[in-house]
Amino acid sequence: MANPLADCVSSLRSSNHLLGNSISILDSGVNDFPRLAKVLQTTKHFELLPSSALSAAQSQLLSSLVPEFNNLLARVETHLDRLERREQALVARCELLDGRLSMSGEDGEAMKKAAGLGRKSLAAEGDVSREALKLRQLRAKKERLGYTVERLGLQAQQKERQLRLSVAAQ
Repeated sequence: MANPLADCVSSLRSSNHLLGNSISILDSGVNDFPRLAKVLQTTKHFELLPSSALSAAQSQLLSSLVPEFNNLLARVETHLDRLERREQALVARCELLDGRLSMSGEDGEAMKKAAGLGRKSLAAEGDVSREALKLRQLRAKKERLGYTVERLGLQAQQKERQLRLSVAAQ
């Protein structure tokens, strides 16, 4: 009987020795654990995304930006239309003022000549000079009326342009 117990004791001692070795191995591994944790820690430098997530993000960004771009383009177009109408109005006004300047210069000279000749003629020739003066005055009046007709025509063209632009804008 002593023999079987001796075998149990030797088995127990070998198990104890094996456990001691395991503890020392585990102890050395556990002591090095903080360094291993730091070495094995991964740092993400680049995040990889699946292509489906990337395409979904792109479509979401596109759907949010397209209405903004359309809004900005519409605002730019209306501003350009407004500037174009203003340019056309300024060109028409310039033409109108040029016509006025050219006509008023001619009218002023004709009136001065008529008035100067009228004074001389009245004193010198009587009725014949009065008729000549009247004829000159009528010619000057005809020129003024021609200028007025031209001015009204330019104004009518300008109003037609404005009306067409306002109808086109709506």
